[in-house]
Amino acid sequence: MDLFADEPVSRPAVDRDAPLAERMRPRTLDEFIGQEELIGPGRPLRDAIERDRLRSIILWGPPGTGKTTLARVIANATQAHFIAFSAVLSGIKEIREVMAEAEQARRRSGRRTILFIDEIHRFNRAQQDAFLPRVESGDIVLIGATTENPSFEVNSALLSRSKVYVLQPLGLDAIVEILRRSMQDAERGLGAEKLNATEDGLAAIAKYANGDARVALNVLEMAAGMANGRTLDAALIAELAQSRALLYDKSGEEHYNLISALHKSMRNSDPDAAVYWLARMLEAGEDPLYVARRLVRFASEDVGNADPQALSIAVAAKDAVHFIGMPEGNTALAQAAIYLATAPKSNAVYKAYLEAAEAAGTDVAEPVPLHLRNAPTRLMKELRYGKNYRYAHDEADGISDMECLPPAHRDRRFYEPTDRGHEHEIRNRLREWRQKRKKS
Repeated sequence: MDLFADEPVSRPAVDRDAPLAERMRPRTLDEFIGQEELIGPGRPLRDAIERDRLRSIILWGPPGTGKTTLARVIANATQAHFIAFSAVLSGIKEIREVMAEAEQARRRSGRRTILFIDEIHRFNRAQQDAFLPRVESGDIVLIGATTENPSFEVNSALLSRSKVYVLQPLGLDAIVEILRRSMQDAERGLGAEKLNATEDGLAAIAKYANGDARVALNVLEMAAGMANGRTLDAALIAELAQSRALLYDKSGEEHYNLISALHKSMRNSDPDAAVYWLARMLEAGEDPLYVARRLVRFASEDVGNADPQALSIAVAAKDAVHFIGMPEGNTALAQAAIYLATAPKSNAVYKAYLEAAEAAGTDVAEPVPLHLRNAPTRLMKELRYGKNYRYAHDEADGISDMECLPPAHRDRRFYEPTDRGHEHEIRNRLREWRQKRKKS
């Protein structure tokens, strides 16, 4: 079968057995709701589609934001050959066949081929590499759709030859408009069923959908099938949708986005934001011990000795989660996150270690000074191990002027406590000790 044979374009009959989300998929840019920043009037992407001068693009965004729909709109608008396949169902053999056909089609007729690849991140590097020569030669215009960050999932050479467009989760108003349109459309939607819906009912569906138009239409279709003459209000929607599915992938970018938000909220001393991001992670099914490990790290990195109790609180939260499990352990994590957010902050311990690690890794590794070495044998004592060591507890103030750094780092200050929290006391104590050492 010739994938590139010219066929008259006709609008297919509506398949009433197809899901509502599929039936209501926009066919033109004018039917498309949302993503105005990308395809609103006068925007470059819209202009390229309408003028049929599209170049290779990557559409990146969460599920249900219109990536596949936009590709189908392009298919309806372009004069180029349009082929679509899914990275989940296709392999390298299909890729090579399409590439060969695209090259031949351009030689025969001079027409471009637009190739849409849904879930392009599912292709490995070798499979993605197969597209590159045809993209470079102009035989194909590539449209890739992905829910994953293209920086990590798309071949860098392919990415450099494509324009990345980011699709955002749809706002509540956009989803409500999509729901209204589907209730009014008698040909493709639910218009023939004469449904009644309140504003709060539509808003409840939109909130539940969490920016995903497909989820919203699925809920509406389910509600229509169970309404039995009832008005679609917030109470009915609450019966159908017990809990909203949160967008979260424990191995994907959203995982790192949320832990970053939690960490930075605590660092900025914002307990409200901290407990919110914590709840977002836990309610979406994040491993609570992963969160606990991040809290322990934060306690040392961002609080440190400004509040030495912070580390104990964080470790105790980890132990509590391990002991009682979830969901009961969520409050222990919340207690720790709020404590850390409201604690005085200092990164002096973190900076001290970084500087010490750099010195240890790059400078000459001097031997341990003899006076700091133990001398358990006669030979070691004869070699002056431990000679002139001064036992701090024998000194009047519990300190001596003995140098403990090697000569190259004498007087080096790795740890510089801040003036916040408990470190204020540590700072004053160190200043006093240093003055006494100088006098002696």
